[in-house]
Amino acid sequence: MTIWNSYIIPQTLNELFYLLDENSSSSIVAGGTDLLLEIQQGHHAPVDTLIDVTRLPELTCLEIRAGRLFIGAAVPLKMVSTSSLVQEHARALAESTGQIGGPQVRAVGTLGGNVGHALPAGDGAISLLALDARAEVATRNGCREVPLAVLYKGPGESTLLPREEVITGFYLQTALPGEASAFSRVMRPQGVALPVLNMAAWAAVKDGRIKSARIAVGPSGPIPGRAVAVEQSLAGMEVTAIDYDVLFSVLHETVKFRSSALRASSTYRDQLAEVLLKRVLNKTMERAAQTTREAR
Repeated sequence: MTIWNSYIIPQTLNELFYLLDENSSSSIVAGGTDLLLEIQQGHHAPVDTLIDVTRLPELTCLEIRAGRLFIGAAVPLKMVSTSSLVQEHARALAESTGQIGGPQVRAVGTLGGNVGHALPAGDGAISLLALDARAEVATRNGCREVPLAVLYKGPGESTLLPREEVITGFYLQTALPGEASAFSRVMRPQGVALPVLNMAAWAAVKDGRIKSARIAVGPSGPIPGRAVAVEQSLAGMEVTAIDYDVLFSVLHETVKFRSSALRASSTYRDQLAEVLLKRVLNKTMERAAQTTREAR
């Protein structure tokens, strides 16, 4: 089976949109770890032209930009996970991108692809959500920023307009003293299987208390979601006296997991959510304390 007939590598965004206009049967590709497999397996129609965006400068930057961390959508996952900037300011993202697939996948797969594929348990997306990331989206008329959650319509469905909108990258706030994040996941025994459950946490700590927190967990619905009620319960708690019984109760009342033949039962996920919540919060609190000490 022929997967494509033409493979084109544009050098500018203007050229990219021109190629999309000129090739009605085309798809954007970066790492291709999802798209090419779906075409091979018959889950995606063959395309005439693949348009490779990995040479576009706007999509390949990883830098501090105007006081925020910017990660281009076409930056390989391996580079994201090993970047000193990401490890300093977005530890949860470094941890999650370091666990996606295997080494070969991480060498070519991209953060933009992880989000654009719109799965509710994308490891990178779950961390970005907890880190309150904003996506930069390019159109023929320029770029705009949107909250990450706006990009999701349903399982495997993005709100991005095909052939009209392209994710160019993600903006994250740089970490201040007392702020930290962490990610954890549990997957089936197969080495590169999808997660049974994953979770990311971010928190700001001051004077021994949690000022604010964000918790993202997946899959907990048709799109990636945050455990807002758990976040609200955390606010004001002492770091050394986190009431996990309260948090677990709120988690079970407000986050409803479903059973999946490919992943796990809802009962197992309920139990696992407690384990992951305690794990990511403990890591986050330890790291927040460390950043506070280093700032003194």
